Amino acid sequence: MDQKIPFETIVRRHGPTVWRVCRAVLGPGQDAEDAWAETFMAALTVWEGLPPETNVEAWLVRVARNKAVDVVRSSARRAAPTASPPESTTHDDAGPRTGIDPADAAVTREREDMLWVAVDALPERQRLAVAYHHLGGLPHEEVAGIIGGTPAAVRRASSDGMRALRHRLGASGKADDPLDLDANTGGTS
Repeated sequence: MDQKIPFETIVRRHGPTVWRVCRAVLGPGQDAEDAWAETFMAALTVWEGLPPETNVEAWLVRVARNKAVDVVRSSARRAAPTASPPESTTHDDAGPRTGIDPADAAVTREREDMLWVAVDALPERQRLAVAYHHLGGLPHEEVAGIIGGTPAAVRRASSDGMRALRHRLGASGKADDPLDLDANTGGTS
């Protein structure tokens, strides 16, 4: 049961999944980082009272989704004109960098940037289905509860989204495929 584990361990364990969901929903930049931080601040406030049978990762993905929606709503209320594009974030998609060879990191970052551009270009329903199912690890039934529709419709949107990503990026669908999000993120098909 995760509630007996220190909250810092929960952040380390589930932080990358929460980051991928925030990033997929909000795109790159400060908004995704804000949603990630807001997710764990909100989670900490109710952590002690969480029922023991709670699937912590699924719960955190839902909290992240809600925080991402809050960020979108607040962004819609404020104007944000810029003279130039913002600088890229100092985080990769697994969170802050630690112990990664800079040469490997550059190649990985380039691949991930291409993937995120492709994810951002998906229609909203496909993007959310891919984000919650493949990046967040939620089953189709739970994703349907979050974005609406039936599990079959979510399965189809997720499949269509993955197909579009593979087409756009020329991925093979083989085990070493960088678009094998399940293998690379611990998600489920």
